[in-house]
Amino acid sequence: MSTAFSMAPLFRSSVGFDRFNDLFESALRNEPGSTYPPYNVEKHGDDEYRIVIAAAGFQEEDLELQVEKGVLTVSGGKRDAHEGVTYLHQGIAQRAFKLSFRLADHIEVKAADLRNGLLNIDLLRIVPEEAKAKRIPINGTQKPALQH
Repeated sequence: MSTAFSMAPLFRSSVGFDRFNDLFESALRNEPGSTYPPYNVEKHGDDEYRIVIAAAGFQEEDLELQVEKGVLTVSGGKRDAHEGVTYLHQGIAQRAFKLSFRLADHIEVKAADLRNGLLNIDLLRIVPEEAKAKRIPINGTQKPALQH
């Protein structure tokens, strides 16, 4: 017996990825392709986030990042097998992958860095002035009521 549950309450106040709830729920459903390669989503401040993808064995030229219509897509091409090598045990995956992350409004990719087998993608929330909350002062003087 499986029960469906929403993780929305857990993410209401935590990240600027308002729609990342879908990502985590799909990962919980164990959809094909959602487990390779493993990754973390981290919050580093009010407006700073990082996606860390385990990309062991991949080089910069093997990876591609693209943002289109609010979706960040990270893909890695299949690496060529080394000629003349016989594997006694092959635990490092040699397959291509494609991960998609739906970004919340005003989230932009700031930088990407591949170091020590980890692909770090830094994200920044840049909210334009017109979209920020505005404080409305309440005047203490009584004004005449509006007439219809």
